[in-house]
Amino acid sequence: MKDIMGLMKQAKAMQENMEKAKAQVAELTAEGSSGGGLVRMTLSGEGHMQALKIDPTLIDKDEAEILEDLIIAAFHDAKVKLDQAQAETMKAAMG
Repeated sequence: MKDIMGLMKQAKAMQENMEKAKAQVAELTAEGSSGGGLVRMTLSGEGHMQALKIDPTLIDKDEAEILEDLIIAAFHDAKVKLDQAQAETMKAAMG
């Protein structure tokens, strides 16, 4: 019976750690960039875009395709960094 109670306590502690980790993940942010920093993007821990900064020198109607590619590249850079930060947070929570 003592073993079952100990397991129940461990399970509860693990569940509490997971909840804390989920809250920490939600608070994370990651910034990605492309074009040598000409395009920068910030994502929230939930993967939502919070900010987008585009260097004014890129805003040219003849260069729209390049700008689009740089935005996509910045998003992917931020997403990779966010995924890594989330994995580290969850790993730390699981001990």
